[in-house]
Amino acid sequence: MIATVDLRDPDPAAVDAGLQEAGFLLVTGHGVDAALRAELRAAARSFFALPEAVKRAYAVRVGGRGWLPPGVEANAGVEGGEHPPDLKESFAIGPDTPTGDPAVDEVWFPPNVWPAEVPALHAAATRYLAGMTRVSGELLELCGAALGVEPLRTSTPTWTFNINRYPPLTEVGAPAPGQFRIGPHTDFGTVTVLDREPGAGGLQVHTDARGWEDAPYDPDAFTVNVGDLLAHWTGMRWRSGRHRVLPPQAGTPHEELISLVFFFELDHDALVTPLAPPVGRRTDLEPVVSAPFLRERLDAISVG
Repeated sequence: MIATVDLRDPDPAAVDAGLQEAGFLLVTGHGVDAALRAELRAAARSFFALPEAVKRAYAVRVGGRGWLPPGVEANAGVEGGEHPPDLKESFAIGPDTPTGDPAVDEVWFPPNVWPAEVPALHAAATRYLAGMTRVSGELLELCGAALGVEPLRTSTPTWTFNINRYPPLTEVGAPAPGQFRIGPHTDFGTVTVLDREPGAGGLQVHTDARGWEDAPYDPDAFTVNVGDLLAHWTGMRWRSGRHRVLPPQAGTPHEELISLVFFFELDHDALVTPLAPPVGRRTDLEPVVSAPFLRERLDAISVG
């Protein structure tokens, strides 16, 4: 069951129960205006509609800032094995808070790249991301309250904001065997805050009890899931939410979806010590440092 939680008056017990079962929540009362989300989507669609030769000037690999072209990412790779690339393209943005250490900043705080052809993208994303960092901080506070412990806190967190475009079947053709818009995986950080469009080729969530199911949708709610780092902190009490995005479907060949995906993490050098029982579920987990923990997973999903 995926619980709905209102950030204005949350039920910590419902948070704990929902994150143990599925690793997902629907979150309302977040205060991020629907008009801003629509404005950002419109700007993103203008960018993705540019000719490929224009977008190529902003092309980067996984972990970079700018345009991730089709074919560079296979999220199912984090689960091991060889997988076809995801059927998507993305525009990636990160924090403008460099540390002054070139070795750190090159990886975790590179400069953002804003397309001159679509100035509205920079303006809308800047306002949206202010809301995302606020909501993510509130979610970490709520997570601590749900467990009765001091929450994880940040000063200069790393995060990635991906605007994902899932092209229609008419553009990409029939998917290869085992190919998805995004293959089965878990996210890597603390919380992922997703604003999505529903569709036939949309989000599915996996639970042990029910297998794969279509994720519930509420246009006023964010879909929030636990990442690997937060699950590790809880001593695996909470599950890192396993999910996938279905390939484009033959019955809706013109369906194009845009998802706004905010992956929140911690400070790059944060030491994460798993909570001991009875809150945590395991005693064999070692403390981890955020940056190398995340880097290992980013490398696993990179194609080529």
